[in-house]
This record gives sequence, structure tokens and C-alpha cells, in this order.
Amino acid sequence: MASNSRHSRTPNTGLANLLDQAKWSRSQFAQIVNRIGAEAGLELRYDQSAVSHWVAGTMPKEQVRPLIVEAFSRKLGRPVTHAEAGLPVVSSAYTSTLTSLTSGSEGTPGTPGALGPSAPPGSSGVNTLEELVDMGRADMDPSRRNVIAAGLFSAAIVVPLFPDLAQAADRNAPPAGKRTVRIGAPQVQAVRTMTDRIADILDELGGGHARPMAAAFLVNTVMPWLKAEAPEAVRKDMLSAASDLVYLTGWMAMYERAHGLGQQYYLRALELAGAAEDHVTYCRTLRGMSLQASNLGYGKRALELADSAAEASPKAGPRLRAFLSGQQAHSAAMVGDRRQAFARLRETETALTKADNRRESVGGYDHTAYLFHMSHVLYEFKDLPGSITALQQSLRTQAKNERQGRVHFLAVLAQRQLELGHLEAACVSWWQFLDDYEHVSSARGDEHFETMRRRLKPYVKTWAVRKLRPKIDEVAALKG
Repeated sequence: MASNSRHSRTPNTGLANLLDQAKWSRSQFAQIVNRIGAEAGLELRYDQSAVSHWVAGTMPKEQVRPLIVEAFSRKLGRPVTHAEAGLPVVSSAYTSTLTSLTSGSEGTPGTPGALGPSAPPGSSGVNTLEELVDMGRADMDPSRRNVIAAGLFSAAIVVPLFPDLAQAADRNAPPAGKRTVRIGAPQVQAVRTMTDRIADILDELGGGHARPMAAAFLVNTVMPWLKAEAPEAVRKDMLSAASDLVYLTGWMAMYERAHGLGQQYYLRALELAGAAEDHVTYCRTLRGMSLQASNLGYGKRALELADSAAEASPKAGPRLRAFLSGQQAHSAAMVGDRRQAFARLRETETALTKADNRRESVGGYDHTAYLFHMSHVLYEFKDLPGSITALQQSLRTQAKNERQGRVHFLAVLAQRQLELGHLEAACVSWWQFLDDYEHVSSARGDEHFETMRRRLKPYVKTWAVRKLRPKIDEVAALKG
């Protein structure tokens, strides 16, 4: 192949760097790869010269690449990905780490990164966990976040069906092997507790602070636990807890206007939920994808996703039912379906009357959210005064610690008040917006701030805007 010719090889600096970090000689590394290969049923006879060829740029055989990644992961005590090792992801199910997590019993755990059976026809062979590690590492690195955030949102992306995800997880049972870490219910609870805490930080301080924390926890703690030995029930619970965390991280990326990245997190959350056989998290993530589509103006796609989420969750409790039908109402309004939009709003209100008062950090829904959806529906049908009233009612019921949400609600309220011609009322709302915005790190908040300054330019000589101007300048200086 041309890519392996003497003249076109590019030295594999990633592999060389990992060898330095592991403090392995090339001969030692060859022996370790041979040993891990034996665990997977392969008879390998690599030596120092083979490793030298790899470092020089020769590509290892496809079935050997996962062994290389696994060797470094074990030695360094952290997830190592194909990309970090300078290797392309294997196109078949050889690296289906997700499959190795969800199959097998406690007595015959699969080996992380070990070889599995060939991918079934039509399988993409996507390695969910490796992709999450690469995404998470970039997300927690300020110098790389702008690069990964530049990915484009796709309105036509194929969304995997829940039964297909579950069947794909069941299809591929990995060979027996050894694992060096064992997890139980306490580790699952730790992931859920951290997810709750990150959601609280998101509410109070914004996604700019919370998302790097989520990414770091995902990469450094959750990924190794997902590859650990565990009883089947614990393994499924850990996949479910991880799916919730990935869903939340995707929601934050979406909220921070990194829509391509948010969509990728959502897709990975779907895959984890399917592997965990967790219908609720799968449906909740579909609903998040609908919200993202609606934020970008794709009304038809938003409705398709919202309807799919509701249809996939026939046994949803009242709060989840409200969570799903509220988004259906907004999406139906976007496509001009007045009858369906208001019918869904009635369903949402009825479901909320049957729900308990528990506050859920991920996928929660309450009267505040219902009123916000009502405001959206009314606005889509040109009832601007009714939309403003619903927003004001929503703000009155909002919890005091939900500062990021209040920043968004107040900015939308002010814009609609100005649209109605109520400049002074809009300035009052923008003053309140600034009070909260100065405490929050949020790309959406930044966008609202710039929208406010742009929309107030024609009114700079009015008394209301002159009064607001010092506050705007103060916050602008604070934000830098």
C-alpha cells in the first residue's frame, strides 16, 4: 500500500510519546503486546524491530491496534485511545469496548479492548468509549475546546433505535480475560452523585464552569470504571449512570452553542443507554436532541425527535411524561400544528398534577418549565402578550439557585417586551438579566448580552437606556 511505502511514511510521534511515558523499551513493548494478544487467543511473535517499524510509521495490523492501546491503558492507569497512539480506529467490531462492557457474566468478564467477533452486516464498528475519551479530553482542555466546538450540527443524522442498540450489545460476547479493577454499587452511586453536583454547578455558575468538570470526571473516573469487572446488574447500572452524565454534558455543549459537539455527546448517550437497556435515559436523550433541533430552528426535525422520544417510552411516569409532551408541544407549534400543540400542553399540565415534588437534576421538569413551554407555543402563534405573561409567571416560580436558566428566561423576556414596544419594561428585565449574568459563565448568556446591546442601539438617547448604560458598561468590563 502506498501509505506504508518507504517514501510516504510519517513517524508515529503519538506511539513514541506513549513509549516514553510508559518507560518501556521497544523490546519490552513487543513482549507485552504478544502477551495481551495471547489473552485474546492470538499467537503473536513481535520483537523490537516490529515496534521500531511502527514508530517509523508502518501501520500495525488491524487486529493488533486494540492490543497496543490496551497495553498503554494498563500501564499508564488511564484510558488511552487509538488517536492518542497515532492509530486509526479499527473499522470492525475488534475494538467494540462498549460491547465488552455489556456482555458476559461476572465469572467470565471481557477484557477491555480485547478482540471480539466480526461486526455484523451494517455495523458501523464505532467505539463509543474511545470517542468519549477523545471528546472529553478535548473538552477539558481550553486550548482545544474551540476546535471540537467547531463541528457542524446535522439535521439529517441517523438516530439509532433503542431495540437496535440493545440487540447490538447482546450480539457480540467478548472472550474471557482479566480485569484489574472491580466496581460495585458505591461506584455507580458516585457517578450519579457527581452528575447531580455538576448539574447544580451548571444551574448556579453556568456551563462554562460545569462542562470541563463533567468532561474531566468522565475521562478520568467514569471511563476506567466502565472497563472494570462487575456483576452484570452493576455493569448495566454503571452504563446507565454514565449515559446520564454524557447526556448532561451534551446538554451543556448545546447550551454553550457547540451544537456539533453536543449532538455527538447525545449520540454517545443513546448508545450507552441502549447498552444499559435503559429506556428512560434513551428517551430523555432523544428529547434533548429535539430541544437542540428546535433551538436551531429545525421544527420538523424537532417534532420527529420529540414524538420518537414519547413513543419509545410507553411506561413513562407522570414527570417524564410531562418532560416529553412539553417538548412535543413546542415542536408542534414550530410547524404550525395548533391543535396538537395545545393538546400536548394540556397533557403536560395534567401529567404534572400527578407528579411528586421530587427535583431531578437530569431530565427534571416542573411548573416553571411548563410555563416556559407555554410561552414558546404562544409566541409561535403570534400571541406576544400571552407569551410575555407566561414567561413572567415562569420566572416567579423558578428556584433561586437556577441562575443560568434565569439568565436565559430574562433575556428572552426582555427581547419580547421590546418587540411589543415596551422599552422601559424591557430595560427592567435586562437589568435583572445583568444581575445574574455577571455571575455566570455561559456562551448563551454572552450571546444574549450582545443581542441586548445591538437591540438597544436605536434607543441610546432614551431615559430608560441611559439609566441602564452604566450597568451594561460595568458588566462588559467584568466579562472582559
